[in-house]
Amino acid sequence: MKTLLHVKSSLFGDQGQSAQLAGSFISRWSQENSDSSVIERDLAADPVPHLDAFRMGALNTPQAERSAEQQAVVDLADQLLAEVKSADVIVIGLPMYNFSVPSQLKSWFDHLARAGVTFQYTETGVDGLIEDRPVYLISTRGGVYGDEGSTMQISYVKQLLSFMGLNNQQLVVAEGLAMDDHRDAALEKARAALA
Repeated sequence: MKTLLHVKSSLFGDQGQSAQLAGSFISRWSQENSDSSVIERDLAADPVPHLDAFRMGALNTPQAERSAEQQAVVDLADQLLAEVKSADVIVIGLPMYNFSVPSQLKSWFDHLARAGVTFQYTETGVDGLIEDRPVYLISTRGGVYGDEGSTMQISYVKQLLSFMGLNNQQLVVAEGLAMDDHRDAALEKARAALA
C-alpha cells in the first residue's frame, strides 16, 4: 500500500490555491493508487510551534538527560519525521507570503532538520539521512516573478529538502494569481503540469 503525505500551509485552508491544486493532484493520485492512504498535516489549522531557545535545547539534549517537557518537544518532532518517512510521495502546498514561505511551514522544517537525525556533517560535506522519495512542491504566488531564483520561497525549500536527502523534487508554479489577466491561465497551466 502506498502512502502520500500532504503538507498544507495556506492560511486560507482548503480555500487556498496551493491546497486546491494539491487536492486535485491527490485526488488523481488516489484514483491511480486505489490501495493507498493519505496523511494530511495542516500546518495552519494545527501549527507546529515556532522554534525558540527551549525547543532548540530540547531537540539537542541527549535522551537520558531530557525533562518530560523536553521529551514532549522531541516526541512531536519524531512524529513529524515519522510521517515523512512513512510516505512514498510527499506533496507540499507552498504559497508565497512576502517572498518566502509561511512561517508555519518553516516551523515544520525547523523540527525536521536535526543534526544526526535527518542530516549529518561529514568530512566531504553534509549527508541527508532521509531516504529519497518524490516531493511535489506546489508553489502559488499572487504576482509574476519568473525564474525560481527571484524569490526565497523556492530556493529555501529545495535546499532544505536536499540537505535532508530529499532530492527528487518536482516543482509546479502558479503565479499571477492576484492578477485578473494571469489567474485563469496560470491555474490551468499548473493543473496540466500536475496531471
